[in-house]
Amino acid sequence: MADLFDNTPSPADNTPRPLADRLRPQTLAEVIGQEQVLGPESPLGVMLAAGSLGSIVFWGPPGVGKTTIARLLADATDLHFVQISAIFTGVPELRKVFEAAKLRRQQGHGTLLFVDEIHRFNKAQQDGFLPHMEDGTILLVGATTENPSFELNRALLSRSQVLVLERLSVDDLEKLATRAETMLDRKLPLDEGARHALIDMADGDGRALLNLIEQVMSWKIATPLGTDGLKTRLMKRAAQYDKSGDGHYNLISALHKSVRGSDPDAALYWFARMLDAGEDPRFLARRITRMAVEDIGLADPQAQAVCLDSWNTYERLGSPEGELALAQALIYLALAPKSNAAYVAYKAARRAAKDTGSLMPPKHILNAPTRLMKDQGYGTGYAYDHDAEDGFSGQDYFPEDMGRTRFYDPVDRGFERDMRKRVDYFARLRKQRTTD
Repeated sequence: MADLFDNTPSPADNTPRPLADRLRPQTLAEVIGQEQVLGPESPLGVMLAAGSLGSIVFWGPPGVGKTTIARLLADATDLHFVQISAIFTGVPELRKVFEAAKLRRQQGHGTLLFVDEIHRFNKAQQDGFLPHMEDGTILLVGATTENPSFELNRALLSRSQVLVLERLSVDDLEKLATRAETMLDRKLPLDEGARHALIDMADGDGRALLNLIEQVMSWKIATPLGTDGLKTRLMKRAAQYDKSGDGHYNLISALHKSVRGSDPDAALYWFARMLDAGEDPRFLARRITRMAVEDIGLADPQAQAVCLDSWNTYERLGSPEGELALAQALIYLALAPKSNAAYVAYKAARRAAKDTGSLMPPKHILNAPTRLMKDQGYGTGYAYDHDAEDGFSGQDYFPEDMGRTRFYDPVDRGFERDMRKRVDYFARLRKQRTTD
């Protein structure tokens, strides 16, 4: 009788199996790609050579071999393989899994528990794995498409090694296609251009490629299809993108840093990637405006206005015409002079305000609407700047117990060149007035 949650197919099962399942590697050496994880000097290679496999969390996109590698690790270490999914498994099912693993351990057999989508478990459920990992009841191998740093408990991460699996390269996918042709004993009915297009449609996902190949191989075609014929019959696979997940933050980070790095072409590419994946243009308009404030600042004060105008244009035109206005704002920001001096100054002032607590302003700049306040010295000695010949009194406006502090240090780029001249000019006058 098969163990609970053991998904290994029965030898007598003659149900038709998908190509991706039939082509599943039988040894770790057959796995395509992931050399950084499976090579002789890689983390898994070293662990297997030493005969000491620890708990692991595989982090990577779909279709890159997480489940396959986990199953082959169980074979390589003579552990019983049990697979569950965090989406479909609750606390009662987990208890049964742990109880079965304890019985197996008493009989001298270890258990490799593979948990797909492990980030879907809540904190309490994740904590439930810890005692069984520590006493050796299970060797945990988790798989997640989300950043473990954000999605998994620190205690679970401290007992596991996170290994990053990468999307398959074009060469990797070509090897996979060749392997499929060998198993099916015939070539794909595609010309060279269409073959490249098919691989591109998979977008780094090996399982997706095999599913596409299975579709293509089922067609009754007299002559090989070209690229146009293939695209008529198949649609490009949707890009991997979750508007609330890791992909979202990766792409917006790439967009922001491309602008900061003064690369309009890269900025347009990431902008287009996010739009194609279904990102809300209003979110992008907001982030583009933030870039103007954070990274251009007073080096080009017009940048904010350009962003706000482009945002307003989008609201009036809508999609897709309005997105061109946002693209133009991106180009403007990427090529604008950069300065985060105002941003740095603001953060420094916030820290100083927090550190100095409730220090009073100096009395000479306080208003004195009552006699008592006048008697206390409020307003005494205040110099009205407009009465000075050059419109500058040079007085100190910081709390007396704090002393003058400089937060804003403009860069020598764009409009801030002029701002620096003004800062230096007033600094010289202030020094002159205080020494006179």
